Amino acid sequence: MPKGKQGQQISDGSSASISKGRPGVDDGNQKKNGIVGTQSSDETSDSTSSAPKGKDKRVDYSSSSTKRGESLGLTGNLNEMSLSDKSGKSYKASAKRHKSSAQYQPDKWMLPGKSENALTQLNLAIVGHVDSGKSTLSGRLLHLLGRITQKEMLKYEKEAKLQGKGSFAYAWALDESPEERERGITMTVAVAYFDSKKYHVVVIDSPGHKDFVPNMISGSTQADAAILVIDASVGGFEAGMDNKGQTREHALLIRSFGVDQIIVAVNKMDSVEYSKDRFDLIRTQLGTFLRSCGFKDSLVLWIPLSAVENQNLVAAPSDIRLSSWYRGPYLLDAIDSLQPPTRDFSKPLLMPICDVVISSSQGQVSACGKLEAGALRSGLKVLVMPSGDVGTVRSLERDSKPCDVARAGDNVTVSLLGIDGSNVMTGGVLCHPDFPVAVARHFELKVLVLDLEIPLVIGSQLEFHGHHAKEAARVVKIISVLDPKTGKVTKKAPRRLISKQSAVIEVFLDGPVCMEEFTNCRALGRVFLRTSGKTIALGIITRIIEDQE
Repeated sequence: MPKGKQGQQISDGSSASISKGRPGVDDGNQKKNGIVGTQSSDETSDSTSSAPKGKDKRVDYSSSSTKRGESLGLTGNLNEMSLSDKSGKSYKASAKRHKSSAQYQPDKWMLPGKSENALTQLNLAIVGHVDSGKSTLSGRLLHLLGRITQKEMLKYEKEAKLQGKGSFAYAWALDESPEERERGITMTVAVAYFDSKKYHVVVIDSPGHKDFVPNMISGSTQADAAILVIDASVGGFEAGMDNKGQTREHALLIRSFGVDQIIVAVNKMDSVEYSKDRFDLIRTQLGTFLRSCGFKDSLVLWIPLSAVENQNLVAAPSDIRLSSWYRGPYLLDAIDSLQPPTRDFSKPLLMPICDVVISSSQGQVSACGKLEAGALRSGLKVLVMPSGDVGTVRSLERDSKPCDVARAGDNVTVSLLGIDGSNVMTGGVLCHPDFPVAVARHFELKVLVLDLEIPLVIGSQLEFHGHHAKEAARVVKIISVLDPKTGKVTKKAPRRLISKQSAVIEVFLDGPVCMEEFTNCRALGRVFLRTSGKTIALGIITRIIEDQE
């Protein structure tokens, strides 16, 4: 299957496709982003902010935001400020609305009609520890469903054997770059499509290696639900659950993305002779951890399977070693039992940009992403942030094919007219011209601190991640420590934060990013703080601060 951008059609002419996303490869080894305490002792450090004094900048993006914001004491004026990115371009960040979002009325074409027979879309992230078999599972599933032809499969098998990696043939359907195939790991995000009985499923195959967690974040933030792939082999499960493994981090991240439904695919069951005892041990140990992440038992499905031996994927297991004790659903049935979230069809357009494609020959630019709210069609005017340019939708593609209309929940490629390609960037946002997303550098966050090797103090250097945006940041104020259960303040102005604490902090970024307060827009209000290749805090934006010049 040829490599392509988002929306490239596979050669058999089916409605499915596989593509590689480009959220930006990160090797996870940037030492400048390690936690650095500029003040190392309690005697010399305090919580005085090192950022400019500012005032709140409120962005009313949802009808429920005002009441919720008042309860948090988040008030202020909507003003403008000028920001510059690292290239020296100046962007005007405006939170002013030409009209209130409460007055926004979508046109009839923006809402799905009752007569439309299209399958409901389900965006499904495939996550898990490196070498758990994520890409092999995805490739096998696509082949079984006819989305990869037999001719293509024979080609992958031949190429894999020539490189001495015969067992990687199914993974090569998604891991297409020479480096991915040479190293035997997924490095970027691959997107594929298939139809089940109930859903049009968009598969987001994410890298499992710790060096590429930023790519996993960028891809999986688009997910409605997830498959957490577990290596059942002796030592494999334990490696993923180790402090340096990615099973824990991926589970925490996927829950923080707002995903509350997961399928735990206990893969490689053939390596343990389809042992029920091994499956039960994994379910017990991992189940305890998933509950601590906030997953409810009723929304977690456990599926023992073998991608290599095609057991329990699209039909009940044929191997008696598994069928003798397992009576639950097979993987495809489990996918059909998932429930997509309620879509924001009636809200103003909002599409975070995960990829940008510029055609030098045709002189056009296309933005790829998932519509979080609203709808698009050809001829519609859109605002590109953070540049503030207004352009026109030239055409749309969904699942490799032209489409007339795209709505909330759809993953699309949007071809734009009247836009300078250099002003469209990964981490930017397409939005309604009257309802621009906020652009800022200074944020108040409510965070849950994970495992720290060094306490978090004022001056700590971090990587700030939100949807597809990434920027270097520093802690400029530690406001309070919170009770993790009640949310009440237990200590004001602490000198430092340690592992497992909940807190309110302020961060200041090196460059501007498009974000929103969580109460206004959940998709753009979630943040992840990382350092030295490790996620050290999860949080939400409680206040966007406009700094006085």
